[in-house]
Amino acid sequence: MGNLLDIRHLTVVYHTEEDEVHALSDVSFSLQKGETLGLVGETGAGKTTTALAIMGLLPRRVGEVQSGEILFEGRDLLRCSDADMRAIRGASISMIFQDPMTSLNPTIRIGDQIAESIRQHQPDMKRADVERRVDEILEMVGIPAARKREYPHQFSGGMKQRVVIAIALALEPQLLIADEPTTALDVTIQAQVLQMMGDLQRQLGTSTILITHDLGVVSQTCDRVAVMYAGEIVEVGTAEDIFLGKTHHPYTTGLFGSLPDLNRETRRLSPIDGLMPDPADLPKGCRFNPRCPHCTALCRECEPELTARGSHAIRCHLMGKEERA
Repeated sequence: MGNLLDIRHLTVVYHTEEDEVHALSDVSFSLQKGETLGLVGETGAGKTTTALAIMGLLPRRVGEVQSGEILFEGRDLLRCSDADMRAIRGASISMIFQDPMTSLNPTIRIGDQIAESIRQHQPDMKRADVERRVDEILEMVGIPAARKREYPHQFSGGMKQRVVIAIALALEPQLLIADEPTTALDVTIQAQVLQMMGDLQRQLGTSTILITHDLGVVSQTCDRVAVMYAGEIVEVGTAEDIFLGKTHHPYTTGLFGSLPDLNRETRRLSPIDGLMPDPADLPKGCRFNPRCPHCTALCRECEPELTARGSHAIRCHLMGKEERA
């Protein structure tokens, strides 16, 4: 099975009046057709910037892709014109943004919002066919078609998220990017939305990038996982590599240590000491070294490369000098 998406050595910088912010540095990963990749890490790790770069939605005059390629079905999206990207967004690549409360226009009926995305890419479609498609996609995400004339304020948070997903899937895109799609929802609704997304993915054959900080969600839904820290991928592998493997990047180990263990009684969790570095003032050497319990002099001086062992790769000097990814 071939790759739908290949990101190669992507580097993104934000220019501000005061500083140059290094949002992504030499990020590389791939996504196969029909696969779900989990992109995990703390707030500020670069997950959303990665998604915006794929979508061609980095803020103008502020965000700059300094180097790299984003190959979608072999086509470099960074070389596409604005008109080409408008044609690709929604039809071939769609994104579910973090907050459904602010993703919908409160003054437009939800059916009209879904229809708008369809007409944008298929302007010749007859009105009756558009209405039929709106009904189909609403029923697909578990919303009665009769509610299409209602406004967003008439829906609960979970139902709003279903509407957002309906808009994203209206044209059956090949790639769906979901940016923390369940953050604003309670745990019961989270489970329902994630199950629905999984069912729709299998039904439509869509590939998915799931951006989240919730490792529990990743373990249930993802085939492969990429762990990001301070704009870099520090570990990548199959879900089995990440959740069942014995060797991890110290940051990944810290993330697992921050999770509650239902089988062990403890008074406190074990959070990672310190804070993520300022992206405008990154530390020399390994970016995790100020917080790493295994830090050495080498870590403070030299930035490690990704060291690959089969499907599993880790960016850490502790991994030795095996095959480089």
